[in-house]
Amino acid sequence: MSNAAIAVPTSTQTAVQLDIHPVAGRIGAEIRNINLSAELDAATIEAIQAALVEHKVLFFRAQNHLDDQAQEAFAKLLGEPIAHPTVPVREGTHYLLELDGAQGQRANSWHTDVTFVDAYPKASILRSVVAAKSGGDTVWANTEAAYQDLSPELRELADKLWAVHSNEYDYAGVRPNVELAKLEEYRKVFASTVYETEHPLVRVHPVSGKRSLLLGHFVKRIKGLSRDDSQRLFDIFQGHVTRLENTVRWRWTEGDVAIWDNRATQHYAVDDYGQQDRIVRRVTLAGDVPVSIDGRRSQTTRKG
Repeated sequence: MSNAAIAVPTSTQTAVQLDIHPVAGRIGAEIRNINLSAELDAATIEAIQAALVEHKVLFFRAQNHLDDQAQEAFAKLLGEPIAHPTVPVREGTHYLLELDGAQGQRANSWHTDVTFVDAYPKASILRSVVAAKSGGDTVWANTEAAYQDLSPELRELADKLWAVHSNEYDYAGVRPNVELAKLEEYRKVFASTVYETEHPLVRVHPVSGKRSLLLGHFVKRIKGLSRDDSQRLFDIFQGHVTRLENTVRWRWTEGDVAIWDNRATQHYAVDDYGQQDRIVRRVTLAGDVPVSIDGRRSQTTRKG
């Protein structure tokens, strides 16, 4: 792979050249020769932010020096860390969510994080604590490229549609192999407060100004349509998101960190590692309320 550099000028410091290596053709880049920490200077953070908007997902190998507190401290340089709205944080942390495959916490369906609230996270920072020896990869999809690939007729339709997102959905349908007791326990926690939020099917990125498809497994229905018609249209648009050309796949090793732009991606944690241990820990950053192409904003319509 050829490498590329992104230079970000600042008013007070010399532009930083990041050692960037694209991983796939449309999404994802590895940044080498950098140690993530709360001590990084402002110019480096600006360069990382710019690379994130361009590449959508950034990968950093061998960040084994990070512990929970250091991960949270680094996250504060990129934005405002926020806790998950329903799932308790890891003990001893303020914002950190642990996902342990042994406890049935396997996000093996396509989604964008926490879209069941209006101002869902702008970005997520995921650290591998225990990696499976085989399997357990994560795949990301570029939702901006998916929108651009639509025919003009489908883009015109998508531009008009709104969808209801909720954290109350078919858990068993996306986790058919998880023990029923663990599934029910996790469902009670995850949906302890039920949210429903109306989002435009097409949102405008607040930094790049580009349009992307806002979908994923939290979509409950498309407004104004029957259940069957809603599902058919969802399948059409979601299918464009998850085309292999729009994806990048990452093979985890312990200490790896991935940062993704949650406003322009979906992701899927592949549940193919059986009984092996796999633990990742995530910090999310506060986001903005999505805006449709005609300027309307998302809104939460149910909370309780």
